[in-house]
Amino acid sequence: MSHIDEQLQSVLETLEECRKVLNESNSRESAELLSIVILDVRMKLKGIDSADLKALCDEMLRSAASEPLPPSKQTQDQPRRPLLRVVK
Repeated sequence: MSHIDEQLQSVLETLEECRKVLNESNSRESAELLSIVILDVRMKLKGIDSADLKALCDEMLRSAASEPLPPSKQTQDQPRRPLLRVVK
């Protein structure tokens, strides 16, 4: 892990702690804004650019649009196929 990555990881941990405090103090809007910053830092750490995120969102919207509404009880009990696979 590079020095910059270590610094980003430290910043990420601090931001997550701040978000936790904001949630506990019922500052939902501030916590949600901080969540966007946390996502941005995580993306930088993992080397994910905005085009990758947009492609994921587009695919999730396509998948959601093609799912029948409302799902039956039988379908709800079955595990869903993950949209992303973690690759190390």
